[in-house]
Amino acid sequence: MEPEPGAPLAPIEEPPDRAVLKHTRLEDAQAYLAGSLLFAFSIAITSASGLLTGGTSGVALLGHYATGISFGRVLFVANIPFYVLAVRKLGWRFTRRTFLSVVLVTGFSELMPHVVKFERIDPFFAAVTGGLIAGTAVLILFRHGASLGGINVLAFFLHERFGWRAGTVQLVADSFILLSALAIATPGRVALSVLGMVVFNGTLVLNHRTERYLGT
Repeated sequence: MEPEPGAPLAPIEEPPDRAVLKHTRLEDAQAYLAGSLLFAFSIAITSASGLLTGGTSGVALLGHYATGISFGRVLFVANIPFYVLAVRKLGWRFTRRTFLSVVLVTGFSELMPHVVKFERIDPFFAAVTGGLIAGTAVLILFRHGASLGGINVLAFFLHERFGWRAGTVQLVADSFILLSALAIATPGRVALSVLGMVVFNGTLVLNHRTERYLGT
């Protein structure tokens, strides 16, 4: 029925609060496998194009370029100090999940050269696509209470404790890491690496918001 002219409008009823549905163990397992595999694939794209990335992964790539040691192995070792922060500030549950994710990324990274080979990949395309895939991978892990260690641990902690956006924290830290890459890479490669970093962190900034996502 149409209201009479001049009559006050009825207040809009607020929808009832949605119940928070916890992830099942199967859903968590699928997320850890999917997120870790996608991230390892993004690193394969980034590495094949000679680009860099941020966070502990960026440090691991720098170590890989400098020493020839596989990315996965360098990543695993570089993450060890951050487990202390994870245990003290985020608890054993988060630390176990992060450790599992790092182990999976290490394994998938070791597997990538045997299953994926790039004859040619445009660096600009690699920066955008690699950043997008990496951001999606970390987003999956974040939403299932895990991370890839390193700066991810700090970003996740600051997001949960103070509400700071994880992507913003990651972006600031990554800027310093990639600037240091000028010592071994050309300015053009570093500029494209920054583009990939912006795409990666932009994916987190736009999508990882607890007020919109209720899964646990």
